[in-house]
Amino acid sequence: MMRILLFLATNVAIMIAISIIFNVFGLKGALDAQGVNLNIEGLLAMSAVIGMTGSVISLFMSKWSAKSAMGVHVIEQPQNQTEQWLVGIVAQQAKQAGIGMPEVGIFDAPEANAFATGASRDNALVAVSTGLLRSMSADEVEAVVGHEISHVANGDMITMALMQGVVNTFVYFFATVIGHLVDRVVFKTERGYGPAYYVTQMVAQIALSILASMLVMWFSRYREFRADAGGANLAGRQKMIGALRALQRSHEPAELPGELAAFGINGGGVQRLFMSHPPLEERIAALQNAR
Repeated sequence: MMRILLFLATNVAIMIAISIIFNVFGLKGALDAQGVNLNIEGLLAMSAVIGMTGSVISLFMSKWSAKSAMGVHVIEQPQNQTEQWLVGIVAQQAKQAGIGMPEVGIFDAPEANAFATGASRDNALVAVSTGLLRSMSADEVEAVVGHEISHVANGDMITMALMQGVVNTFVYFFATVIGHLVDRVVFKTERGYGPAYYVTQMVAQIALSILASMLVMWFSRYREFRADAGGANLAGRQKMIGALRALQRSHEPAELPGELAAFGINGGGVQRLFMSHPPLEERIAALQNAR
């Protein structure tokens, strides 16, 4: 709850700062002089509602969405030794990390993969694939679970959702300002909105979203290093390194939808700015060099 309040407070603070900047530096006056009569404060408030609503709803629906999208079987009562062991490992690590016991699930997929999701540290879901259980040793699975538990303990799902909401807020705000500017100044629309506004606003949203996604992906890569370090603390450094090496030996995991991608890997090269996960060799090197 404190994390949510902090992000909301940050969002409000940035909105106030933008409003002050527009007024102090005469940007609002300059826009008005060009016929772009915008209520900056009202637009900021509307942008925040539009930007944050989807992210917050997505966050609170994340467990349900994960179960539905991935076909997760939640272990209510362990039916075999593997399920009993998995629930025991999650319980042990959750206690070490100081979080509430997450729901534990298994989803059917040939790739070695896992994810954690949920609206809070005490109301999370940790799920692993059947492919992971088949292809990794017990020590490696334990490290993967530690990685996911660390995501929960670090509040990564909440932070990512709220960060995306803040980004969406300002993408919509600046795209709307640009749309008004082009419509009024370039196309000389005097009343209402001309076609130029809608086209420009849509194009600006796409362009700004691409740029903003670099920031979101940077944080996503950063949280993976933190979760690896957390997994190393919970399960042991060598086990964590072993799990990452096992991923290197296997085929590249399929991309999980949205915030569910918690342990997968993506491509590299020129696409690095848009990667949600750092290259495995970098993650291994970070663990090896950790003190």
